[in-house]
Amino acid sequence: MEPGLVGPGPYRATRLWNEIIELFRAGMPLRKHRCRFKSYERCFKASEAVDCLHELLGSNQNFGPEVTRNQTVKLLKKFLKNHVIEDIKGRWGKEDFQDDGHLYRFPPSSPLKPYPKKSSCGKEVIKFPDWNEPKAGTSQEHIPVKSIIMNSEMWYKRHSIAIGEVPACKLLFRRELTQTNIEEIWKSITLSRLQKVLGLDSLDEVLDTKLVISKHIVQNAYNVNKQGVVTLEDKSKELPHWILSAMKCLANWPSCSDLKQPAYSGFERDVFKTIVDYFGQLKEPLLTFHFFDIFVSVLGLLQKPSKAVEALQISCLLLPPENRKRLQLLVRMMARISFNKDLPPLSDSVRTSTLMVQAFSRCILCSKDEMDLDELLAAKLVSFLMDNYQEILSVPATLKSFIEEHVVHLQRVQIKYAGADTDATFPPPSFCHQISTDEFEYQRVTGSQEPLAALLEEIAMNKEISVKDKKKKLKQFQKSYPEVYKLRFPTPETEAVLFPEKPKQKPPVLMRALKKPFQPFHRTRSFRM
Repeated sequence: MEPGLVGPGPYRATRLWNEIIELFRAGMPLRKHRCRFKSYERCFKASEAVDCLHELLGSNQNFGPEVTRNQTVKLLKKFLKNHVIEDIKGRWGKEDFQDDGHLYRFPPSSPLKPYPKKSSCGKEVIKFPDWNEPKAGTSQEHIPVKSIIMNSEMWYKRHSIAIGEVPACKLLFRRELTQTNIEEIWKSITLSRLQKVLGLDSLDEVLDTKLVISKHIVQNAYNVNKQGVVTLEDKSKELPHWILSAMKCLANWPSCSDLKQPAYSGFERDVFKTIVDYFGQLKEPLLTFHFFDIFVSVLGLLQKPSKAVEALQISCLLLPPENRKRLQLLVRMMARISFNKDLPPLSDSVRTSTLMVQAFSRCILCSKDEMDLDELLAAKLVSFLMDNYQEILSVPATLKSFIEEHVVHLQRVQIKYAGADTDATFPPPSFCHQISTDEFEYQRVTGSQEPLAALLEEIAMNKEISVKDKKKKLKQFQKSYPEVYKLRFPTPETEAVLFPEKPKQKPPVLMRALKKPFQPFHRTRSFRM
């Protein structure tokens, strides 16, 4: 089984979990081992499992070579807890797996996780004011008109309207946009763009749009300082001063402005531990529990860095301002520490950049329900975030410019010609880009197979339609979507199950005789003896 890239979409963490289990079962060598004077068939040592799974994760494009051996051991502990593996005596359920010589084996079938049934969030319809209605108490008949001097050109224009050369028109007054209207416009267009970048038909399965606060998006876009960091309206939500001082100390090492460096050795490690302890006690990760699925979906775009950067830009714009500011300060500190050659090593066994990921990944991204691949997924995201933090944590300029132009357009008085139902001077919000034929084919197949499979199953199991109509519909489906049809009906026998043949009853002899055509009587010649 060849590993493939699991792209954006719902239940990505569950799909990855199931794929890793299948790959591990298929690739783990099983041999005969002896333990305490007894032989055991088809088993493996714990250290052999670590070697195999570590190599598998490192070569898998969904995870990559950044996965450490320690992370692999933690994943195998979860395998043991979830009965993906068991010891040679059939015991499982605890996370006591160690990188040693203990023997383990696969149960007859490793349980794959079912896809959770999420209650549909429903598409949130954002209601805007009716722009075509004038303000209450305003009519075009009572609009004051400034007297002007009529010249020949203006007279011709007015006269041409009267004789029908130019269609009649009227001024279209807009209602005044409130701050709430503008915030809702920001939310609508931002989510629309995010959906386009992820290549999804809907955000419903990866994001509950009702939990997206439109005010937060506007604050993150406009309330920023010269360095692009969010400024908070509520100062009580700022980071404590002593934590900011500690972060600045390590980020600007050795020129610490807020702290005087003590003379003792290991001071920088104590400061780092203080920062790790503070962020480790947060009740919720900086990317919040609500947005876990959307950030995991973005990981499916890491093979296309420009798209991944834009998707993370927009996703981080949805965060509460205090979370976004803490994320900006923390990731900037992590990146500076990783590239600061003057800072003494903060660990004797791990590289500084790896230490940053291990220390802070969980406080940046994790699931409320303790997903089994949380640590690996968070490490992958945080590594990419550190490498591209300046772009990702800045306000997307193209999106901001587009929304501002759209808002200005809505506030402008328009001219509406007779017979024109809509104003075509400004196109509706849309973000399209040309893609290759291969990419289109991939999106067409992967993005539509699940609903198509459900449709096929509904046709096959529908008992209200006749056999003739069912055969006709199935034939049309097979012609349009042969790949989906083949997955459901791989052989003619599986298709024949839907149409069991009725047993043929032989008609009675008398009835068969009556059904024969009438034979005329022929006189025969008799011979007498």
